[in-house]
Amino acid sequence: MRTTSHDLAQLPEGAIARSVSAAPAEFDGRPAIRVTLTDHVTNHGIPGVDFIDQPTFLQIPADFLTGRLRVNIASGVRSDAPELARGFAGIAYHVGAGEKPDFEAVYLRPANGWSVAPLDGPRRHRAVQYFAYPDWPFSRLREEPPKGPYEAGADIRPGSWIQLTVTVRADSLSVDIDERTVLDVAPPLAAPTAGSIGLFVDIGTDAYFSDLTIDHDD
Repeated sequence: MRTTSHDLAQLPEGAIARSVSAAPAEFDGRPAIRVTLTDHVTNHGIPGVDFIDQPTFLQIPADFLTGRLRVNIASGVRSDAPELARGFAGIAYHVGAGEKPDFEAVYLRPANGWSVAPLDGPRRHRAVQYFAYPDWPFSRLREEPPKGPYEAGADIRPGSWIQLTVTVRADSLSVDIDERTVLDVAPPLAAPTAGSIGLFVDIGTDAYFSDLTIDHDD
């Protein structure tokens, strides 16, 4: 297994900001990269075109096909966020080339964590989401899932560091939160194609990322 690590105390070499602003910062005493949607996308973007399960991430060069991705995330809801915002932040992978690249992603909704979401609603089962762009956004997966589940509940909350681990295989993937498995998907929604990694955020999110580790299967 070959490993690449980024402490994210500074922007990785060759990183590309796709519809996001990204800069070194510190959160809760930890060096990190702060990532949020640009003001233009936030104020003028079109849902389903410019944000909501779109290529909105800091793209980091990598030739990742299968293996394990691990990153620490602390995210919350911006003061100017729409009502639907939940602190969406996660990791994209198999990111292709071009302005609108294909990719897969797993992201967190900390405001849907078990200690935060209403006790009697569906949000408690929607703290973690897997999707594949462009064909399978979360909304379509809820309406016509080919073979789920693609989201799950988790004990997470806004503003706290969360360790997200995604283990990617050719025919499956698993998601761990703080070293506890919360979601298994088989098969994935897209054929694995080697590509870059992205620090993903969505509308209304203020997120911090630290200590990204990419373990490549060789």
